[in-house]
Amino acid sequence: MAGLLVLAGVFWGLCILSAALLRWNEVKYRKTGLPPGTMGWPVFGETTEFLKQGPGFMKNQRSRYGNFFKSHILGCPTVVSMDPELNRYILVNEAKGLVPGYPQSMLDILGKCNIAAVHGSAHKYMRGALLALISPTMIKEHLLPKIDDFMRSHLSDWDSKMAFLSSLRQIASNEANSIAQDFMPEFFKLVLGTLSLPINLPNTNYHRGFQARRNITSLLRKLVEDRQASGETQYDMLGYLLHKENKYKLSDEEMIDLIITILYSGYETISTTSMMAVKYLHDHPKVLEELRKEHMAIREKKETEDPIDYNDYKSMRFTRAVIYETSRLATIVNGVLRKTTTDMEINGYVIPKGWRIYVYTREVNYDPRLYPDPLKFNPWRWMEKGLENQHQFLIFGGGTRQCPGKELGLAEISTFLHYFVLKYKWEEVGGDKLMKFPRVEAPNGLRIKISTH
Repeated sequence: MAGLLVLAGVFWGLCILSAALLRWNEVKYRKTGLPPGTMGWPVFGETTEFLKQGPGFMKNQRSRYGNFFKSHILGCPTVVSMDPELNRYILVNEAKGLVPGYPQSMLDILGKCNIAAVHGSAHKYMRGALLALISPTMIKEHLLPKIDDFMRSHLSDWDSKMAFLSSLRQIASNEANSIAQDFMPEFFKLVLGTLSLPINLPNTNYHRGFQARRNITSLLRKLVEDRQASGETQYDMLGYLLHKENKYKLSDEEMIDLIITILYSGYETISTTSMMAVKYLHDHPKVLEELRKEHMAIREKKETEDPIDYNDYKSMRFTRAVIYETSRLATIVNGVLRKTTTDMEINGYVIPKGWRIYVYTREVNYDPRLYPDPLKFNPWRWMEKGLENQHQFLIFGGGTRQCPGKELGLAEISTFLHYFVLKYKWEEVGGDKLMKFPRVEAPNGLRIKISTH
């Protein structure tokens, strides 16, 4: 009996302590002028709910507080904006009291020279260096041939690491295969670490991610040193960065952070968009038929083993529409983060200095005023209305930080779809919430069997 009383006392004590902590945190952030919302636990805030529930968390908070509310996620007090017009204003007015506001874990692991971390003149310089690597000329003359060769040689042995390996080949064409085995497991730890609380304790995702960055930095530093020592000119991204005529003279640290940025930003978006496109094409046979017509027309002008070239890529108008519609409906990237550099009045509220603003663009993609019948997969909407040119088009971000790798990503996915839809057919064989390819799984609510035509 005494033991039960002790347990009951401990239980009620924990309940009272929890309630007190929650109350204390709410009072701490109850400043005049702040938008409505909840702040969760001290330090942790509402990070667990945010990561576990994802869009569900956002919808729940919006239903309670509207399109502009406060929270505490990923270690920082944050205001979430889900208003399309306000989001565009925030994205195009970075210089007016707003800078990148990515989580500390991401900044620590991706590096202080990461393009998402720097701002002002440093951002302009690093963005220029990145754009030089993925310019239309670079894509046409060097990157697209590598992408084409990679897709043709790896498509029959497709796995979840294909997008990563393709990017690694573009960065270091000759060394990619030799470093991939050591590089890949560290890279996946790094990715997990960027979206975690910055608590550097053993066995946490942050700790593993930070250690993975150290290992990756060592691998890349040796790669740079070996290239510099050889004096050999290679026509890949690293070769361009090291070329003496490159006007962007980056330090080794800046080069390494730029390479990590390219791998990080391209891996998940390209692989997930490609897989979701396959899912939507399976569900919409008329779209698949139209896509195949476009790619068959390209192949009819070529010999069997001829690669696709830049003109072929630019002619893939319907393919581009399929990718846009996939990106809109699947919403691979939910939003971007900014941080206030001074107290700012936004939407009638005063946002304190140092707070983050989460520009949540996901819901814009389902706005029926912008996209009639928004839950329908309809690539023709992009052909008919040219929505890319409308100011609400935020799929690839906006302002001076619109995704610099947009065109390279489109080229990779377009090349993948070119060979995939012409060489393979696929069918649903079950419904256990997995899409299965040879050695790859993804949560897409579908199991698919693939075979060659």
